[in-house]
Amino acid sequence: MIWLTWRQFRATAAMMVGVLGVLAGALALTGPGVADDYASGLASCTRDGTCLRFFDRFFDDYQIPFLAVTAFVLILPALIGLFWGAPLITRELESGTYLLVWNQSITRSRWLAVKIAIPALAAVAAAGLCSLVVGWWSGPLDRSAAGGYGLMDPLVFGARGIAPMGYAVFGFVLGVTVGMLVRHTLPAMALTLVLFALVQLGMPLLVRAHLIPPVSGTFELSQANMDQFGVRRDGSPTVILDTAIPGDTGAWVLSSRLLDPSGRTIAESGAEAPVQVSATSGPCAPPGRPEPEGGLNTCVEEVNRLGYRQAATYQPFARFWTFQWLEIGIYTLFSLGLTGFCFWWLRRRRS
Repeated sequence: MIWLTWRQFRATAAMMVGVLGVLAGALALTGPGVADDYASGLASCTRDGTCLRFFDRFFDDYQIPFLAVTAFVLILPALIGLFWGAPLITRELESGTYLLVWNQSITRSRWLAVKIAIPALAAVAAAGLCSLVVGWWSGPLDRSAAGGYGLMDPLVFGARGIAPMGYAVFGFVLGVTVGMLVRHTLPAMALTLVLFALVQLGMPLLVRAHLIPPVSGTFELSQANMDQFGVRRDGSPTVILDTAIPGDTGAWVLSSRLLDPSGRTIAESGAEAPVQVSATSGPCAPPGRPEPEGGLNTCVEEVNRLGYRQAATYQPFARFWTFQWLEIGIYTLFSLGLTGFCFWWLRRRRS
């Protein structure tokens, strides 16, 4: 039975090995160049004190390939569910070949166990290898990523670490389950894609942030948490907050608000807010007048002195691996539950 299952699966497995081989080769050729650019740029900016500008420029230079390889890891589990899981049992049911096996010495449970086990192990290996090589290549970019592209942010979190292995097994077992129920390959593939996409969207949007209670805090304004800071012609500063936390680079910011001295929210992250200062000729000089010594830094200090603060709710970066283990555990339970349902459904089936 194992030999028969392997013969049926080997062409698909060979195709996956080829795709992953091409990906690994491309990343192996370009990865050292990315790492060298990061190391040399970091050494230069450390001397000049302009590392924030370097990080932005470096990430912009490699943003398209970064997003491309991240997207590949994210869609790989869906492809496994579509092309490995959904047709696995459906083709047997459509052609009737399962009857030949069941009339031999192979029990239904053993038949299903072997049919699921070999592709499931291959799915874990494929997703793990893909996540490993992409994580190695994108390491410098993960350390310099702009807001929204950090390791803890939903877009990237699911393409790093061990979580993709859980997604791959779940996608595969989901496809098997849908195929057994629908019994037609194309509808089963379409339904698998829809259900998998709903789960993958629901996890970061509705579940992940609440697996551990988030942290709340207030912070002074600085380059670390401001996207833009300027001064209007009347001398009033304007602030646009960034989705970042001072002292916790890479944190997953759930909400970020600008508070006035009374504690009232005057702007959400990404929205421009005017800040009231007492004197237009003081630390925040309007355009056209001589800037005080220290430039805009002096103005930022004045805004902080008046009591303006960032209020944020976030998940610290230190919880990255905790969330990874929690999520792979959840998806493992989903997969075991669906597998158990498949065995139960098969035993109840008459023919």
